[in-house]
Amino acid sequence: MALIQCHFFSDVLQLSTSMMVILPQQTRHQIGMQNNTFADKHPTLYLLHGLSDDDSIWLRRTSIERYVASTGLAVVMPQVHRSFYADMAYGNKYWTFISEELPSIARSFFPLSAEREDNFVAGLSMGGYGAFKWALSKPESFAAAASLSGAMNGLHVPENMDLFTDYKLIYGDKPEKNREEDLFWLMEQCAKSEGPKPMLYQCCGTEDFLYEDNVMFREACKQSGLDYTYEEGPGSHEWGYWDAKIQDVLAWLPLKNNA
Repeated sequence: MALIQCHFFSDVLQLSTSMMVILPQQTRHQIGMQNNTFADKHPTLYLLHGLSDDDSIWLRRTSIERYVASTGLAVVMPQVHRSFYADMAYGNKYWTFISEELPSIARSFFPLSAEREDNFVAGLSMGGYGAFKWALSKPESFAAAASLSGAMNGLHVPENMDLFTDYKLIYGDKPEKNREEDLFWLMEQCAKSEGPKPMLYQCCGTEDFLYEDNVMFREACKQSGLDYTYEEGPGSHEWGYWDAKIQDVLAWLPLKNNA
């Protein structure tokens, strides 16, 4: 595998930003690793970080590089700060950046496939929300999306978490988010559409403070007719749980070489 720390300029954000990228490499003599690549243009997982993290966090808290080594999968991990993957009322246009500019930039730098069946998105907490928002808003772009302990109601989290400042910066003075930022509405629209629909995977620990929101989304998804997988079990909002579940996500992804 190749691990690349990529610093680049974003015209949408009008600033320099960064992403971490894992690229497949075929090897025969690396001890303790089975590295594979199956195509000239790599299938790609966009892996999104949570509220308090950055583009390095999946590499620092899990063994994601080792987990994807045999799959031929590239992994792109972008930086979006505390934006909730939104075009902020008082801040930068992180939704436009992540959903439009980032894939184009990444594909211009690296040999990544642009085919829908080769593109996937996943994330944890805020990133789980972002992954479903991206896939449900642009189902023509992704074959599958996964949310790990996702903030399914956006910033509607327990009152003991002081996110008032974040809410104001992201959504402004509006009492509620726009419907385009509501996963429940996006899921309904995607289910009713005539176009392609991504497979969805959702998991949450039963001791997680976001568990009730995840159950609400699970119940809504059951009625949608979407290709939907839900898993729950013991676990809280922490990296031991996410390190284990990202392995389940990788096994679930509809990769061509796993078919």
